[in-house]
Amino acid sequence: MSELTQGAPAPDFELAGAAGPVTLTGFKGKPLVVYFYPKDDTSGCTKEAQEFTALAADFAKAGVALLGVSKDSVASHAKFTAKYDLAVPLASDPEGVMIERYGAWVEKNMYGRKYMGIERSTYLIDAEGKLARIWRKVKVPGHAAEVLKAAQAL
Repeated sequence: MSELTQGAPAPDFELAGAAGPVTLTGFKGKPLVVYFYPKDDTSGCTKEAQEFTALAADFAKAGVALLGVSKDSVASHAKFTAKYDLAVPLASDPEGVMIERYGAWVEKNMYGRKYMGIERSTYLIDAEGKLARIWRKVKVPGHAAEVLKAAQAL
């Protein structure tokens, strides 16, 4: 798997979302923020979803779509969305195909134990389908605001 770089075409995807299939081509002509997160309803992932939700109207005003992606099921996403009144659409990648294409499936290390998992990462895709910005190893506080600033500058 080659490392994705800024300016490269964003890898295509087709995932299950609450309102049906979600594809990269479905966002053609409109900038898109895709953020990958490890698990629904865990503290960091909840905080991240809430920060993007708090700024959802600003992203919409800038003409930028949002999409959160994890391996959780559509049903899990629906519960997560309802519990926290999230305004960000979430898509399910149970097989991890898109997650791997975007390089977000990485070896992690916790307490000396190595395992594979989703690296919290965000991709800003421009209206032409190219990667405008890539954030790896994301720290949640203030991240959504930083992504919004980059999206508004497109």
